[in-house]
Amino acid sequence: MAIVGVENSNTWMGAGELLSSEHASVVSINLFVVLLCTCIIIGHLLEENRWLNESITALLIGICTGVVILLLSRGKSSRILVFSEELFFIYLLPPIIFNAGFQVKKKRFFRNFSTITLFGAIGTLISTGVISAGIYVLNLQLNVKYISHHKLVAIGAIFSATDSVCTLQVLNQDETPLLYSLVFGEGVVNDATSVVLFNAIQSLDFSHISSIASLEFAGSFLYLLISSTILGVLVGLLSAYTIKTLYFGRHSTDREVAIMILMAYLSYMLAELFSLSAILTVFFCGIVMSHYTWHNVTQSSRVTTKHAFATLSFVAEIFIFLYVGMDALDIEKWKFVSHSPGTSISTSSILLGLVMVGRAAFVFPLSFLSNLTKNFSSDKLTIKQQVTIWWAGLMRGAVSMALAYNHFTRSGYTQLRPNAIMITSTITVVLFSTVVRAIHSKRGFRVIMTRTTAFREPSD
Repeated sequence: MAIVGVENSNTWMGAGELLSSEHASVVSINLFVVLLCTCIIIGHLLEENRWLNESITALLIGICTGVVILLLSRGKSSRILVFSEELFFIYLLPPIIFNAGFQVKKKRFFRNFSTITLFGAIGTLISTGVISAGIYVLNLQLNVKYISHHKLVAIGAIFSATDSVCTLQVLNQDETPLLYSLVFGEGVVNDATSVVLFNAIQSLDFSHISSIASLEFAGSFLYLLISSTILGVLVGLLSAYTIKTLYFGRHSTDREVAIMILMAYLSYMLAELFSLSAILTVFFCGIVMSHYTWHNVTQSSRVTTKHAFATLSFVAEIFIFLYVGMDALDIEKWKFVSHSPGTSISTSSILLGLVMVGRAAFVFPLSFLSNLTKNFSSDKLTIKQQVTIWWAGLMRGAVSMALAYNHFTRSGYTQLRPNAIMITSTITVVLFSTVVRAIHSKRGFRVIMTRTTAFREPSD
């Protein structure tokens, strides 16, 4: 099955139609690349503008492009390319998460590792429970007669996944190292936990829930998190040992760079192969490779790999937001909710409210527990910092979109009205949280953070 293709391409076609389809694919890819270049150029021109960044710019350009395509196709389509969630998880997400681990300030990250794990793992479970319970209580307002337990927990996991890509652009690693490490680390663990939980509930039999089954589920969940981390560390150490022993740099820096990139991607695919959390694996692989492998390569390879990983991550981020913007106007999904717009609006509003309540339900209580374990007041989270963490993690993005597509569509399409409502509601939540909250945070919380001198601590 092709992951990327032209909108509405046919399965069976003659030779002439096949050539025409291939030509259309080339045209579509060219247009998409031009849009990517446009996003980068406009992002560069708006570099000094704190209201916008490349991600939001790509989102807005995607929406504008979708409008143009809708007009040209007379309301038949809004997308240039069609791809499943596999494209996101297999090709676009790995470079983003790996680069995040590769660039993280390790000393600060591991100093707060217990708090990060508390927020990212336990917090995500609490948020999922709150959102699922909220939807169950407000079932009648969702205008759905019955929602299965699988769907309830799946929706909870989908809307508990934060957008670590856009969240990190709200904070600055040099100005606020403590907040950055907490929000960033929590975002990665949160995404991994949400994906693991989402996949686990697909095979869970809710009709036979018992204490033993619950313990088995908890044990399986911990096994996935721990084994995924260990796998990432092992692959990272293997890359360091390989490069140090063979010393590729004495002949060619190209080989050093190639082996680092390939082994980084290998860690992700090995986790997928063994049904582990690939997000955690590639993240910790990035941390280990930046600490060990990176120091065993030549100086030119260090510069090359640092910029190569950052560039791949940057392009993947722009690609994701550009596509999300275009897909937000997919006419097929909105047709199902056009006869009852009130239901779609109320669903989106309820989900937005539950996301805010679900995050508050763990940020403030777990911050209190975390502060009890800190010996120095400088390590404790103030109420302003807790509010910042709560707000920065409210954004939902590509992970939520991918999980929603996985659960509510088949190959990006759905013919069921309840599923269409959930997809359009997910799109609405993602657009609203990403644009509105990011713009507000760029102004509002920058003032709070720069005024709090306790945030300014020495980097690694």
